Amino acid sequence: MSVQTSNRLTVMEIAKRLGIGKMAAYEMLEKGILPGIRLGRRWIVTRQAYEQWERTCGTMQSNNFRKLA
Repeated sequence: MSVQTSNRLTVMEIAKRLGIGKMAAYEMLEKGILPGIRLGRRWIVTRQAYEQWERTCGTMQSNNFRKLA
């Protein structure tokens, strides 16, 4: 039996991995520090984008991640 992991991370999962609060993670998303896409009130963060950001210590900023209202 294999454990299937989601290809998306929640804001709480990101906050826990970074050792910060949920509101701080939201602020980082709003400022474009963390890679994510905003769809209405919801943030979408793919595991691949986050892990790439994590490997590069956030030094690779990408214009591919934008807020969508």
